[in-house]
Amino acid sequence: MNRKRQFEQALFLLVCLAAGFGFLAVLVSEKKTGSFDTVITALIQGFEAPAITSVMKFFTFIGSGSVVTVLTIMLSLFFSLVLKHRSELILFLVVVLGTYVFNEVLKHIFHRARPYLHRLIEVTGYSFPSGHSMESFAFYGVLTFLLWRHVSTRAGRTILILFSSLMILAIGISRIYLGVHYPSDVIGGYLAGGLWLTAAIWFYRRVRR
Repeated sequence: MNRKRQFEQALFLLVCLAAGFGFLAVLVSEKKTGSFDTVITALIQGFEAPAITSVMKFFTFIGSGSVVTVLTIMLSLFFSLVLKHRSELILFLVVVLGTYVFNEVLKHIFHRARPYLHRLIEVTGYSFPSGHSMESFAFYGVLTFLLWRHVSTRAGRTILILFSSLMILAIGISRIYLGVHYPSDVIGGYLAGGLWLTAAIWFYRRVRR
């Protein structure tokens, strides 16, 4: 695939993600996601059971800042000491740390309060977009991108994609299930995380060439 084609695809994806997030942000700002959020939240919380609650708390813990920090340190050592790929390490850190900063900026722009009904855990801070969802999308997305060429088999790559997809979805759903985020927060987190991830990967590939 030539460079022009790659640039066009990256630009198209960036525009789609930016437009999707912008559209959702307008709906959130004008408080027009209420019906959607209520229906989806009721559907997900309708499965509430002690065992499922424990699983959801586990995935929320996996997506927490403390765990992501530990995983980031471990993977940074892996990229630098084992793979000895400095450029991959830089991309990984830019995506992970940049996502955190980007999320904080967005949260303070929108100032959306968290749901207050039927919370199973207590958290503080603003709600839109979901930090857990945004960070998980960017973290597991860049991890898949970086490990892809180091996994040579089709089965291995399939497992890599399935694992990353499962983690991203489970962490996002856990936030809705536990009552600390609206579904629109989670979708917004995915869109914003995908936007930052796509921009970082495009810039990375451009610089390497």
